[in-house]
Amino acid sequence: MRILALDTATEACSVALLSDGGLIGRFQEVGRGHAEQILGMVDATLAEAGLPLSMLDAIAASVGPGAFTGVRISVSVAQGLAFGAGLPVIAVTTLEALALAAVRGGAAQVLACLDARMGEVYWECFSAHAGHGLEAHGGPAVGAAEGITVPFDAVYDGIGRGFRAYPALGARQGLRLAAGAADALPDARYMAELGGMRFRAGAAIDPAALTPQYLRDKVALTEAERAAARHAGQVGPGLGGPR
Repeated sequence: MRILALDTATEACSVALLSDGGLIGRFQEVGRGHAEQILGMVDATLAEAGLPLSMLDAIAASVGPGAFTGVRISVSVAQGLAFGAGLPVIAVTTLEALALAAVRGGAAQVLACLDARMGEVYWECFSAHAGHGLEAHGGPAVGAAEGITVPFDAVYDGIGRGFRAYPALGARQGLRLAAGAADALPDARYMAELGGMRFRAGAAIDPAALTPQYLRDKVALTEAERAAARHAGQVGPGLGGPR
């Protein structure tokens, strides 16, 4: 089984390849310029493995949530590669990738959380699952950090940049943060792993059916909303843009 995974939905840009030879990949925190980076990273990863795109079984594509432009790049690049090589795709979310990273670090219950800007976070709760890596609880959501709820009484390991943007969230009862967890960004290595599990389970789809997961329609704050958010300490200058 050979699964290529790619992600450009957040500040990170990453590519990974899961095969019988193991898991290889590349990860860069680029901020911007994902479109200029991603295809070169794909080529370099395939070259390292000595595999052409046509020899793959599927492409695991990040569908968000994250930056609007980044999510569109991730989905469109995956579709273009898959259509060109005649491959199916497997949808994986950024929150799932974060959660699996925490599970592989020993977590049993995970709250994955990304900064959605505009005073909000993207978040989702998961449990470790022996068969397919993760079990989601309640689905992904977007909203104010103080509105996050967990589905049952348990200690959750937090992971993701949402905890760095809203430090008070990590101090809530029932949450704990491992060293570096608040700095974590999605990594295609975990998307490749999830993609492999889903490919075995028959979850691959036609590239045309791949759908971005934005979670909200509003792209940016108005100037008045940005000024009010800065006054309230929710965002800094320049942070009200598309996510």
